[in-house]
Amino acid sequence: MCGIVAAVAQRDVAPLLIAGLKALEYRGYDSSGVAVIDRGEIRRARAKGKVREMEALYLADPLPGGTGIAHTRWATHGVPSEANAHPHMAGRISIVHNGIIENYASLRAELQAGGHVFTSDTDTEVMAALIDRRYAAGVSLREAVLATVRELEGAYAIAVLSSEEPDRVVGARRGAPLLVGLGIGENFLGSDAQALIQVTNKMLYLDEDDVVEITRDHVQVFGLDGTPVEREVHESELSKDAVERGEYRHYMQKEIFEQPRAVADTLEARIGPHGVLPNIFGIDSDALLQATRGLHIIACGTSYHAGLVAKYWIEEFARLPVSVEVASEFRYREAVVPSGTLFVAISQSGETADTLAAMRESGRRGYLGTLVICNSPESSLVREADLKLMTRAGPEIGVASTKAFTTQLAGLALLALELARRNGLDDARYAALCAELQHLPRAIEDALQLEPAIIELSAEFIHRQHALFLGRGAQYPVALEGALKLKEISYIHAEAYPAGELKHGPLALVDENMPIVAVAPNGPLLDKLKSNLQEVRARGGRLIVFADGAAGMDDMAAHGTMLRVESGGSFIAPAVFTVPLQLLAYHVAVLRGTDVDQPRNLAKSVTVE
Repeated sequence: MCGIVAAVAQRDVAPLLIAGLKALEYRGYDSSGVAVIDRGEIRRARAKGKVREMEALYLADPLPGGTGIAHTRWATHGVPSEANAHPHMAGRISIVHNGIIENYASLRAELQAGGHVFTSDTDTEVMAALIDRRYAAGVSLREAVLATVRELEGAYAIAVLSSEEPDRVVGARRGAPLLVGLGIGENFLGSDAQALIQVTNKMLYLDEDDVVEITRDHVQVFGLDGTPVEREVHESELSKDAVERGEYRHYMQKEIFEQPRAVADTLEARIGPHGVLPNIFGIDSDALLQATRGLHIIACGTSYHAGLVAKYWIEEFARLPVSVEVASEFRYREAVVPSGTLFVAISQSGETADTLAAMRESGRRGYLGTLVICNSPESSLVREADLKLMTRAGPEIGVASTKAFTTQLAGLALLALELARRNGLDDARYAALCAELQHLPRAIEDALQLEPAIIELSAEFIHRQHALFLGRGAQYPVALEGALKLKEISYIHAEAYPAGELKHGPLALVDENMPIVAVAPNGPLLDKLKSNLQEVRARGGRLIVFADGAAGMDDMAAHGTMLRVESGGSFIAPAVFTVPLQLLAYHVAVLRGTDVDQPRNLAKSVTVE
């Protein structure tokens, strides 16, 4: 969501801060701003809209200075506007903030009663006023920040500076990510490594309730009680090239085409000629997986759809019961946890607020242990889980997730196979499934060859306002994901249903203006799906069928379009059939002229509830 960059250096930092904000644009935002200390005075540039709008203000009136903070905002408290854009100020204090302060209303009322006049609707300005009030009592900036965050309820990552201490920035985090970038004669804060990779690859990841003080030559981390603590330094493997768009028109298109390599990387050294390799979930995984008698998968959005696919796999191959739930719902009900249930969290960023809170909540509910499937090795989810599997998708800049989904499916397939082996799956079938999974990168590469046909097909959606996606079995979650992609980036209202549910309501929507997208790989449910599609044909619906050459599907083209997808087998078909649906959503959005990589109102890393 919101993006934070801060710097203390011997050079002017505003250009570095703005470049860092541009690297964070993928997170989603509606306004941006920068504040720099210039000769003992805090100067700001803020603007509604894209970073380039704020950058234009900076270029017209440069902000020199070696200490600064910057921010991209995704609105929570208060509408998108310059007044609500960060950084916020109170007296000698300026602050940027990611998260939500839950007790801000009572704190704001207390400050107003004391005579403070607010200029924004944000919870962030409340923090600035609290810090300034404590700072006025004569304590240091660090002590003022420590005293303030002890009073806060909710989630935050903050970076704070004072005009009276122009050589330092103080940061703090709880429930939202913040890391330190270590340079030579300069140090930085950022929401993630992509904001800082332009200046350093040495990163220090803060833990919950850490407070950090950075100067040009020194970094010190403190616990909430003010005691110094040590945090390990990591060298980021992220490269500048990894976050460049290259020859592609959009990041989303680039990331769709990176999927064969991303999936191959996820499978590499984890599956071999004789099956899934040992200890891929961690050196302590053997006993935990052997004791697993059921799984509870928790995730949000696209990751939730990946979990739904995994339910079909694990229940069929490993014969273990699986429940899948949206994280925000799990947190607020008292789930019944059968003995031996493994808690599985799925997240691209590893900082998704609802998923992280759900995993923390799982500790008191009697789960066997926790396993995380994630793309961010230094994230909070990964650091706090018992077992973990990294998906190796690399940076995903486009807000609409693509390669994160297929690599999550690859990781979940490995989990399904490992559990199946432990629970007595026939050796021959196990070997066949492993061979099929190893073929997945090539099958995705073949599916990408459909792009020219999908470009032609996408023209049919330009003036459509609604679409329906259908699938059966493990393809139903794929239909859900296809509908989500279309609505996210083209703003076409799209829904997905199990095809057998058509007659229980959605069939009322079907007419010649309603495209019906069906995912139809060969399998035991195909004949059932054909019958469902005949119901659509009988009512004049426009059929778009993705099939893998099964007998009897060609006649569907008489009432629409059929595109052939070589699935590579029923096990990997969900991942393969996802790819043409991603391409369809992408090219429809391009034709409709929407902001593909940064769709309105959405954010990449959702670090608030």
